[in-house]
Amino acid sequence: MSVRPQPVDEGDGPLYRSLARDLTRRITSGELEPGAPLPAERKLAELHRVSRVTVRRAVEQLAREGLVEQRRGSGTYVAPRLSQPLSALTSFSEDVAARGLTAQSRLVSRGTGTVSPEESIGLALPPGARVSRITRLRSAEGAPLALEAATVLREALPDPESVDASLYEAMARHGLRPARAVQRLSAVALDATLAAMLEAEEGAPGLRIVRVGYAADGRAVEYTRSTFRGDRWDFVAELS
Repeated sequence: MSVRPQPVDEGDGPLYRSLARDLTRRITSGELEPGAPLPAERKLAELHRVSRVTVRRAVEQLAREGLVEQRRGSGTYVAPRLSQPLSALTSFSEDVAARGLTAQSRLVSRGTGTVSPEESIGLALPPGARVSRITRLRSAEGAPLALEAATVLREALPDPESVDASLYEAMARHGLRPARAVQRLSAVALDATLAAMLEAEEGAPGLRIVRVGYAADGRAVEYTRSTFRGDRWDFVAELS
């Protein structure tokens, strides 16, 4: 990877912020590719004609924003971005595994209960119907990416405790894995609670996805609300 010498604009706020903006531009444009190492601190200081303290503060800011990862004893790397195709119905675990990474989940809550008005509409269930719920913090290679709250028909998931890595695998055991889905995507700003869970800055961009999954017989069986880190996850659509 090559980085062109680029003096920092001293007239545009603190030097470290100017350097952070320049590095952010190079990361978001693809000039610095996901997974690529950043030049050493000394090298960046020489290229941009700033002190190593300025470089250190700029890199720390990028790390807080999730754009780079600092690995002890190894260096600093551009944070990977994951993508999910909109043309295929896959689970988070499958999307991550398809990229050769390991998915992890931290259980936030699970159990059964009565549908809320929002869930009743999403699943086309009458008031008072019983459902299963599971909320998990989803990560890849230890990096938190999304908070996922799924509500599922009891027939599709009688026991939320049976979910291991993949919700869809658990639903498939009951013959009700979603065969198709409708998703609605919207941009959000992460509130304090979500930002803390996703290890991001409060107000950072996020992607809100509401998915209704339908079984082969046409029934709505899954109503999932997920919030992804906008700087770590992409949705890709193929058009023809």
